[in-house]
Amino acid sequence: MRAMKVLSLGVAMFAGLVAGPVMAAQCGNTSAGFSQWVDAFKSEAAAKGVSKSVLDRAFANVTYNTATIRADRGQHSFKLSFDQFMQKRGGATIISRGKTMKRNNAALFAQLEKTYGVPAGPLIAIWGMETGFGSFMGNQHTLSAVATLSYDCRRSEYFTEQLYAALQLVGKGSLSTSAKGAAHGEIGQTQFLPLNVVRYGVDADRDGRVDLVGSRADALASTANFLKGHGWVRGAGYQPGQPSYAAIQGWNAASVYQQAIAHIGQSIDGQ
Repeated sequence: MRAMKVLSLGVAMFAGLVAGPVMAAQCGNTSAGFSQWVDAFKSEAAAKGVSKSVLDRAFANVTYNTATIRADRGQHSFKLSFDQFMQKRGGATIISRGKTMKRNNAALFAQLEKTYGVPAGPLIAIWGMETGFGSFMGNQHTLSAVATLSYDCRRSEYFTEQLYAALQLVGKGSLSTSAKGAAHGEIGQTQFLPLNVVRYGVDADRDGRVDLVGSRADALASTANFLKGHGWVRGAGYQPGQPSYAAIQGWNAASVYQQAIAHIGQSIDGQ
């Protein structure tokens, strides 16, 4: 594989866009004020330098997404025991299929480990856990999901930052305004939130854009780059208490999810 490169997505411009909190666009916990919030947000985003063209295109089909709110309030699987979680997520199947994926993509995984220091196992574990190896990446309108959570009062500040990142991706042509993904606005085969695409997205296949949906190489390289950026130590162990486990903790805040990634990865790597 040719040398990989991280596609610059204008992080400096992004930093300027998100400087300072959005004040006038008031959050809400029902759909009642969403359209007014959109108008206020668009005005503030324009004042921060987002082009009218990008805003008009990005918000053309944005609606309040009740499925997103329902998913945000109902993340019960993270409260399961490890064994229950593994059963619910099909851990044994992910391990079995993951070993095949490792064999069938040996050159790709070897290059990823050489470049980022991350072995195949945890990457395959994330890939399998998040989307069944790209088989289902979600059916929710991405921009509606992120905008809804930006408006929603529970985590408005966090998702407003994600929304500005999504607008940057729209402006760069890296995110279609009709894109669909997971309920919280996650994108692609390993489910990146927009800001993580900006920060860690990699054009591994060197086609000039980061494509986490259609490019297996881009999705897995971006995931490896994320883990490296969260403290992955080349050659170190990644089980609980070992140096690289902290990077897995950076991927997902739920301890049972972290344990599952470590276990599945170890089973695939044969360590």
